[in-house]
This record gives sequence, C-alpha cells and structure tokens, in this order.
Amino acid sequence: MNKPAEEDLEGTLKLFPHGGRGAFSGAPKTPKSGAGLPSVHAPCRSPCGSRALLPSIPSGRTGAPQDGGRQFISRVEEVLNDWKLIGNCLGRPLEKGIFTSGTWEEKSDEIFFADFKFSITHHYLVLESTDTEGKDEVSEDAVPQSMQDLLCMNNDFPPRAHCLVRWYGLREFVVIAPAAHSDAVLSESKCNLLLSSVSIALGNTGCQVPLFVQIHHKWRRMYVGECQGPGVRTDFEMVHLRKVPNQYTHLSGLLDIFKSKIGCPLTPSPPVSIAIRFTYVLQDWQQYFWPQQPPDIDALVGGEVGGLEFGKLPFGACEDPISELHLATTWPHLTEGIIVDNDVYSDLDPTQAPHWSVRVRKADNPQCLLGDFVTEFFKICRRKESTDEILGRSTFEEEGREMADITHALSKLTEPTPVPIHKLSVSNMVHTAKKKIRKHRGAEESPLNNDVLNAILLFLFPDAASEKPLERTTSTDHSTPPSDSEDYNLYNQFKSAPSDSLTYKLALCLCMINFYHGGLKGVAHLWQEFVLEMRFRWENNCLIPGLASGAPDLRCCLLHQKLQMLNCCIERKKARDEGKKISTSDTVTSTRPGDSGRIGDQLGPDHLKDTEKGEVVKSWDSWSDSEEEFFECLSDTEELKGNGQESGKKGGPKDVANLKPEGRLYQHGKLTLLHNGEPLYIPVTQEPAPMTEDLLEEQSEVLAKLGTSAEGAHLRARMQSACLLSDMESFKAANPGCLLEDFVRWYSPRDYIEEEVTDDKGNVVLKGELSARMKIPSNMWVEAWETAKPIPARRQRRLFDDTREAEKVLHYLAIQKPADLARHLLPCVIHAAVVKVKEEESLENISSVKKIIRQIISHSSKVLHFPNPEDKKLEEIIHQIISVEAIIARARSLKAKFGTEKCEQEEEKEDLERFVSCLLEQPEVLVTGAGRGHAGRIIHKLFVNAQRAAAMAAPEEEVKRTGCLEERRQNSVSDFPPPAGRELILRTTVPRPAPYSKALPQRMYSVLTKEDFRLAGAFSSDASFF
Repeated sequence: MNKPAEEDLEGTLKLFPHGGRGAFSGAPKTPKSGAGLPSVHAPCRSPCGSRALLPSIPSGRTGAPQDGGRQFISRVEEVLNDWKLIGNCLGRPLEKGIFTSGTWEEKSDEIFFADFKFSITHHYLVLESTDTEGKDEVSEDAVPQSMQDLLCMNNDFPPRAHCLVRWYGLREFVVIAPAAHSDAVLSESKCNLLLSSVSIALGNTGCQVPLFVQIHHKWRRMYVGECQGPGVRTDFEMVHLRKVPNQYTHLSGLLDIFKSKIGCPLTPSPPVSIAIRFTYVLQDWQQYFWPQQPPDIDALVGGEVGGLEFGKLPFGACEDPISELHLATTWPHLTEGIIVDNDVYSDLDPTQAPHWSVRVRKADNPQCLLGDFVTEFFKICRRKESTDEILGRSTFEEEGREMADITHALSKLTEPTPVPIHKLSVSNMVHTAKKKIRKHRGAEESPLNNDVLNAILLFLFPDAASEKPLERTTSTDHSTPPSDSEDYNLYNQFKSAPSDSLTYKLALCLCMINFYHGGLKGVAHLWQEFVLEMRFRWENNCLIPGLASGAPDLRCCLLHQKLQMLNCCIERKKARDEGKKISTSDTVTSTRPGDSGRIGDQLGPDHLKDTEKGEVVKSWDSWSDSEEEFFECLSDTEELKGNGQESGKKGGPKDVANLKPEGRLYQHGKLTLLHNGEPLYIPVTQEPAPMTEDLLEEQSEVLAKLGTSAEGAHLRARMQSACLLSDMESFKAANPGCLLEDFVRWYSPRDYIEEEVTDDKGNVVLKGELSARMKIPSNMWVEAWETAKPIPARRQRRLFDDTREAEKVLHYLAIQKPADLARHLLPCVIHAAVVKVKEEESLENISSVKKIIRQIISHSSKVLHFPNPEDKKLEEIIHQIISVEAIIARARSLKAKFGTEKCEQEEEKEDLERFVSCLLEQPEVLVTGAGRGHAGRIIHKLFVNAQRAAAMAAPEEEVKRTGCLEERRQNSVSDFPPPAGRELILRTTVPRPAPYSKALPQRMYSVLTKEDFRLAGAFSSDASFF
C-alpha cells in the first residue's frame, strides 16, 4: 500500500495529537516485575465497579475516520475479500479434542494506518469440507458460527492452542497487531479508533469472522474485538490485573461480575452453565531419588575409567529431566446453585473432581552424559593449536630433525639395523613408547597419569598384555560384517569404522579422555603416545590389532584407511624380512611350519614341487627396497642367458627346449599355449598397490592434468600400465614360448574372439583372434608385451614400496592437530552415540524415539558421507542425539516416579506404561478413573508425600503467616497445595439489551494465578433496533 498523500497525513495527525507513528510506537519498555503495574482494561480505564471493569465499547461511534483511516478500512476490506471471509458458512459442531488434535493454519498480510505498520493474520482450524448445499440452506438471520462456538463445551481448556482459542473457544478468527514487536497501541483514543475502523470494515464486507485488535504491550496478550452478524453483534472485551480483590477469587464473586455485565432483563434470569478447572503443581520430588548415578571420576578398576568401561559411552541425565507435574482437576458441567464456592467454604474438592488430566513440565536443557561427551568432543574441531603447542616442547624433536630431509630418512630406513627380535616382548611396547616421550616431559607434567595411560593403551592394544614373541604377533582377523547387518549399514552410511576396530576404540577413548582426564591436553598426550606406538610397531614388524586385513576400506573414514595402509606396509615388510631368513637357510625344512605353509600357499604347487628338489624358495617380497637391486647371485642378464630367455622379446618359440618356467601358481584348466600346446599356467603376480582415498584423489588429479592431447593420453596410459607390465612379465616367466594371444586369453578373455570354421579337410575347428582394440597398431598392450621380460614376480621391481608408504602414513599421523583428529573421528563418535541410543531405546520401546533415530541416521548419512561437513549440520545431528537422550531419560524418570516396575498385576503395569508413554508424547493426558483410578491414586500419593515433606520443612512462623484467604482455606486440606491456577468458564443465553431482543450466547472466561488475573468476556447483543 502506498503512503497517504500529504493532506491525508495532516488529517491523521489531527486525530493523533502526539503524531502519526510516534503515537503508536512511543510505548515504554516492558516492566521487569509486577510491582506498581496498574490495572489495565480494554480499551479504557474506568473507576472501580463491576460494570466499569468491562466497559461497553462504542462501535463506530467515535466519529468518521479521516483519509488515513479510510485507507486502512479499505485495505482491511480488500484483505478480507481476498481471503474469502465474506458471508456466513455454518460448519458442523466441533468434535471433542479437535482444538488439540486438529491442524491449525494461518495466513498473514501487511496493512498500514498512516505510516504505522500492522500485520493482519487469519487463524483457522482445518476441517473437512461440508456439503455445498448446506451453505444455500443457511437462513439469512442465522447466528454466526463463532457465536454458536461460544456455547460449545467439547473443547474447554485445550492443552495446546492459541490464547484466543482457549479464552473464547473459536475455530476461526482474524488478528490485527503492530508488526514490530516493540510497537504497541497504548492510548484509549487510538484503541477506539482502530476498533471503530474494524467495525466499519466488518459492516461493509458482511464478514462474520471475529476480528481482534491487539493493544498494549505484546507480552500482556491484550485483545479487543468484534463479530457482526445479521442484526447481532458480539463484543470481545478483556481485563488484565496483577492483583485482584479477594471477592473475585471464587465462583460467587465471578458470577456477580458476569450477571452484572450481561444485565439480564428477565426474572428469574436463565441458569448459568459453569466449567471449572483447578491446576495443582508438584515440584518436590525429594522422596524419589533420581535413578541416574553420577560417574565416579576417580574410579579406575580393571579397565574402567570414570566408573565407565572403555569403549562404552555413558548415558542418562545427571539431573531429573522432569521438573514439575501439573494435575488439572476439572468439573466440566456444573450449574449455578449446585455447588458452593465462596470465601468461607468450597465444595470443589480435587479428589472428587470427575475429570483428572496430567501434564509434565520438562527441565530446560537437562545435563545429559552422552550429549555432553559428544558436544565436548565436537568443540575440539574448532581448536587451532597443534599438538606441540598444546604440550609445549615437541616430543618428536629428534625424529623431526630426520623428517626435515625425507630423502635422508628413506635412505637410512632402507638399511635397517638388525633387531634382536627373539629377545623382545610385545608387553614392553607401551613402556618403550613412554620412554621416548618422557625424554622431553617429566612424569609430573603429563596430562595423563600412568595408570590411566597404561589402561587405555592396553585397551587399544590388547596384544601388549601377552608375553608371546614379537615376531609371532599378528593382527586380529576382523572380517567385514555381513552387508545386511546393522553395524555394516551404520559404519557404511556414516563413513566411520567397524565397531570392533582400533579406530572406533580410539575415538571413544579420546572422547572419554577429553571429558574426564585432562581435556585437550589429555587428547594431545594420548595421540602422541598412539603415534609413537605406530612407529614402534612399524620398526619392529608388529601388526596393528583391530584392523581388517587387506587393502584400505574406502567405505571407512580416512584415518582408518591410513592405519590399514600402515598395516599393509607392516605385513609386506614382515614377509620380506622372513623371506630373507628363509633364503639364508639351506632347505625349506629349516623354516617354521606356519611360515612355510603361508609362503607355500602364496607361491603355489609348482614352487612346492621345486622345493622338494632341494631348491631354495625365494619370495618376491624378500628383496631389497632399492629399485636397482636384484637377485644376489646372478644379474638379470646372466640369469636370462642361463635360462635361455634373452632372445625373442615376444617370447617366441626360439630355443624352447632351454627355457625353464618360473613363478607358476597352478595350471589354468584345459587351456594350452597356442604355439606349442603346453598347458597354460597362471603365474604368481604382484598384488596391486593398496591406496587410500586421498591417494586415489591425488592420482586422479595428476592424470587429469596431463590433458587430452595424444602425448598426454600416451603418458597417462603408461602410468596406468605398471601393473599390466608386471603381470605380463610374470606370465612370460611361467609360460615360456607364450604369445600375446595366450596372455589375453587369461587376462582379458573378452578380447580374444573365437569362432567355428571349417578347415581344408572339412572338419569344424575353433579359430581365435584378438579383438579389434588389441589389433590397433602400437596400442598399449602390444607395447607392454614387447617391453616385458620373462621375470617372475619375486624378482620384479615392487609395485608397492611399503617403506615409502609407511613413512608417509607415519608423517601424516604425526602432523595431525587435535582438531584434525577430532574431525577424522567425529563420524565414529556419532556412530557410537547412535548405537548407544538404539540400545537404550530398545529397553524403553518409545515410538517417537524410534522415529527420531531414523531421522538421525538419514541425516547423518547425508552429512558425514562427504568430506568436511559444515559445523552447523554437525551441530544439528548432535542436538538430535541430545533430544533422544533427554526423552529416554524422561521416560525412565516417570517410570521411577510411577513405580511401573513395582506393579504386581500385569494389566495395571501395562496401563501405567501406556500412561507414561502418553505423558511423553502428548501435551496432556486424561487420567482414567480420575482420582479413583490406579494412576490417580499414585498421583494423589505423590502430592500427599510432597505436602508432608513441605509441612515438616516449613518453620512454624511461616505457617502462621499464610496471608491469603485462599491459602488459609486450602491449608485445612493437606492432601493438595493451593491451586496454582483457577480457570472458570461461565455461559448463558439471554436476550440483550431488551427483554424482547433475540436470546444470544454470553460467555466469560476467568483465570487466576498467583501473579495474574484475567477476564475475557464475549457479550452478544441484538442490534436490530439499537
């Protein structure tokens, strides 16, 4: 809407003596307490008196609005027309509980009064559409739907609804309120001006939906409004007080106000229908100890730290997550004269109320152990300090000097000093690592004490507890879980690590150390010890436990892949060192049985056959790291000459009789060589070099940078053919006299095409040839075949340099900051937290928790599966985990308070468990049987015990000083405290303003709390002749 013209604004300023916008927005700030707060009525302040409390509001009688007001009215009419709120459409009666269970929607728009901005919002309950014929049958003088809803008793005191719904029972209404939260409409003249404009807009459009205007400060929730129908009108008025006279604290005083306001001209007056609800609050849970035991941080017994086993996350709230229990006792259908409730006596005994309903108030952000563990660990991700900065002087100072020149380090490591392995024990690995780190840090300066550190290292490396020789130590064979198992699905989705892996255990230990033992310094200390342990195991050929054998699993986190890569290096180095031992023996019989069996499996039956002849078995892994150092006894040329393989690069038939096969694994079925008909043997080949995902990405970038030119494509193909060349050389050595076609038949059968043809003699024979791509001149396969020499795998250059790769992994581990480490391991921590909440939920069986857990898994799989997830998304996941933990803790708290485990009868136990489950998921739960049911008796007992505890704790003077009449009256009934809230709804149907007027609904809602008193009245009148 455009701003009004200058003359319009002048007219507006005349109506607003304090100026346009300033007149609305010059509201004082919200007072901090109720002290000195004046009583406020809507829309004006009047002298005391029952009629003055709810003064009549003139409707459209404050004078014609000026141009600013006309534009406001026009805009309101336009919005009402756009929302199709014109005319009367009667709906079916409201079902019981629909205000809470139904769906509420709203539509909003902006309007201006002069330059003051308002928001207009339409709130409505979504109901199933009724017959269109019903609208045509509506009588022209029918009472509007909202007036009929005033008398509906099916939805009194809804537990969750808009305040106007609770006060007036409306299914649909429109609210006009200042758009800015700090703006407020304070003066009486402006309130009346707005209400007059609203009344004109309703009359012009024929809208029968109630329209409210919010006045005063928003925190006071003050509304005035109007509803118009054919010849009828309902005025919605309100009173809000901090203190109320004693005569209005009971039913009889409120009835006097109600009757005085409606001014019924009939004698006797029609009966008044009454609905009453008293709310009692239970805050004292002292008689019930909170079941969660706080962890004992100083405990360290048998692998436990902080009273918790390693590898297991804590769970539960450290405080009671249920702060209050609210009992609402309701008398839904009473009639005036049936009960007595005045300043002397009351019939309203809560134990006799026909309806009881309960709701629980949850503690705000209760401290939960699992949530705190994960949150504190996540905070490490935002730290920027390195390990050395956290711990002071570098613990890797000596090693750092060597790492400065990596080529020097590698050349030194290729000539290792012999280690007396037989004298070493696995149990001293931890102590050796500690000696290294203690050179630079005294024991008294260590963030972790020795007992905790030793316990953690023994948990991570259980093989350190055994006294077996170091050379016999092997890694635990952790087979991959089945693809349909829950653990597989989680670590695969989260990209974490298997739950029994070293990486997973390390994440949990670091999480525990961060929370209980030393915080960030403790994490840095343990990580340095861990890196030293990895270095020690590499140097001493000791496999790392808790890692699956084989190449790195790209489905796991990068740190897990790095540890697997290091284990692969240790395996290769250990096999090479053992091969050197075997080579120094005269026969295979001098080797250990286990090793000979493993090597025999690797080399195949052909090599075992050779060993029976007295030959020395040499593994390809048994040779030096140097790429230029080969077989010790003979050079390549000499041995090739001795084997008769130097001539004929293509491995042709020349001097076939002098060729000697090497490196055979086993015979390949019935296949024979094409040239000489000898059986085709599968060779022993080198395993492909294992790679982690960062190495794969790095390799992809290098290959991509070569470009698309012919030269780049050729170079890229040569880089990718190292493994192919190695296999060709192994194949030539195992099959003397073979051709490229023979290799293709074994290596890539689809590239060898066979077809049946008829020879000269008329016989049908199979004739084969290479595929079209293999016949391309100078293709990569042909070039590699021509280049390949008949060299067995054991004598080839290594495809995988374990020494270089191990040093790269160790360097990578050493330079990780605690923040980097936490980001690597956070998926494992979240994985463990989800597993923990699933375990705990299975004990409670809460349907809402199951749904949230599924959401957590779905959300986490999307966020964690990609590198460097956003902190905000990680915080959302952690917040979801905390909310699940809090819900489960609340369930356990309620079960402890209601004693579900103590029920002897199975039926009562099931009812109680169902009742507790509803308390968690619903805003308010009806107590079956009220105070006489099983749950009602337990609730009654809780209040009785709390009252007795309060009576014993309160000093006598305070008991004598109970100033309020209501409190004195309630103190005589010791079972319940004075009600924290008293709500009443008074209804009747009377003709107003004259005896011959149409009988219309009248309603008044009252709520009285310790510091608040509110009256909300809806008073209808016949406007046909008035």
